[in-house]
Amino acid sequence: MSELKTVTPQHAVELVRAGAVLVDIREADEYARERIPGARHHALSRLDRESPARAGDSVVVFHCRSGARTKGNAPRLAAASACEAYILEGGLDAWKKAGLPIELDRNQPIDIMRQVQIVAGSLVVIGVVLGFLVAPGFYVLSGFVGAGLLFAGVSGFCGMARLLGLMPWNRRSLKPAQ
Repeated sequence: MSELKTVTPQHAVELVRAGAVLVDIREADEYARERIPGARHHALSRLDRESPARAGDSVVVFHCRSGARTKGNAPRLAAASACEAYILEGGLDAWKKAGLPIELDRNQPIDIMRQVQIVAGSLVVIGVVLGFLVAPGFYVLSGFVGAGLLFAGVSGFCGMARLLGLMPWNRRSLKPAQ
């Protein structure tokens, strides 16, 4: 089975009441900050090493933040599931929009990719402003950041994300995966 059907948040709630398991495929930092209560964590990055479905699971409903990551990996998720599986349409965002409960731990830092976006955007703006107001050589900063983002997109390696991951605020203990 390579196609997974989508279910609305309301239908997902009915499935969970009937014994289905919600599986959050986001990374640990995203899960630690905000999650659906009772959702099992199984990061997409672990998919090739272990199955997200456990013995005894008859139905699983996969979700991410917006649904895009889950849909984009539907064939892999379907292949890794030894049971009936669905995708939560719209992900965690749709779950919240439907007024369903979430757990939010504001003591956890925002996810690394949002931190990268904030830092990269700030560096580009600083480079442009300094290039305009101080010296044109500062435009190199914006070009350097752009080249780094291009490299990260092409290679899948983001040096800025690795560097930010070492920062003290990101070293807080994340809640263990469930």
